[in-house]
Amino acid sequence: MFMGLKQGWAMLSGKPEMLELFGKWDFTKTGIAMLGLVTALSAALIIFPRTFVWGNFLMAATILLIICFHLGDKDLKGAGVELPFLILNLMIIYLQHPFKNGF
Repeated sequence: MFMGLKQGWAMLSGKPEMLELFGKWDFTKTGIAMLGLVTALSAALIIFPRTFVWGNFLMAATILLIICFHLGDKDLKGAGVELPFLILNLMIIYLQHPFKNGF
């Protein structure tokens, strides 16, 4: 969750690294900010048991989008860096929210 908020904030605030990464895929600054908003929203949804699965699916979808862009550029290293995060999201969905049965 923390990483999702951190990455979302980096995209929303227009950090140079994010502008460079998404700029090569012709994302505008507004597009990057919108993707950052989706990333931050999905991280926030992960906190609550009722929206936990939806937040993780949304996060996994954004990670899969980035992997697809890397593969479109034939950048296997970039896709490989994102792959563990996708697998982690899928494992978290499988394991479910730790507090789903209450405290």
